[in-house]
Amino acid sequence: MPTISVLTIEGKDAGQMDLSEDIFGITPNTAAMHLVVRSILAAKRQGTQSALTRAMVRGGGRKIYRQKGTGRARHHSNRAPQFRHGGVVFAPQPRDYVVKVPRKVRRLALKSALSAKLAAGDLIVVDKLNLPEAKTRVMAKVLSDLGISKSCLMVLPERDEMVQRAGRNLPTLRDAYAANINVYDILRADKLLLTKDAVQAIQEVYA
Repeated sequence: MPTISVLTIEGKDAGQMDLSEDIFGITPNTAAMHLVVRSILAAKRQGTQSALTRAMVRGGGRKIYRQKGTGRARHHSNRAPQFRHGGVVFAPQPRDYVVKVPRKVRRLALKSALSAKLAAGDLIVVDKLNLPEAKTRVMAKVLSDLGISKSCLMVLPERDEMVQRAGRNLPTLRDAYAANINVYDILRADKLLLTKDAVQAIQEVYA
């Protein structure tokens, strides 16, 4: 069973915590994580791009000049792609970019991402995130004391208005709830910051 050191928000030692082997101790499955990240990024696409093919463009119903005898190239409609006001070759149409991923693969990918963060030493667990006031400088000091200088995903067990307001203006800090974290946000962050309650919530949901 993997264990991790628990810190206070001042960066001091606050003991050890046992982690679930099934969630934080598996061998990361790269293929599953890749598929889920593709699915998440594809879902962000609107799919509203649209252009007209030569069949959709208004006009151009008759042959512009006779087939033979003119010495010019053979054409029919003046709405062909090579003409001004003509249609678009292979014109994009509204479509759905969704990549379907089985539920078991999504769970495997999330466990793989969490296990990879722990194995890389990029997982930080704090006992509590009790801030004296909802100020950006307070949250910046907490991150500094914990040794976080790059991008960070802070996972909370539930909504915490004071903590979220304190970190709202920090460009490198993103927050999420334990119930709705996703693989893409975990992998793109340099550090993963969780509270003890958030770890327990994750283990209850995904165990």
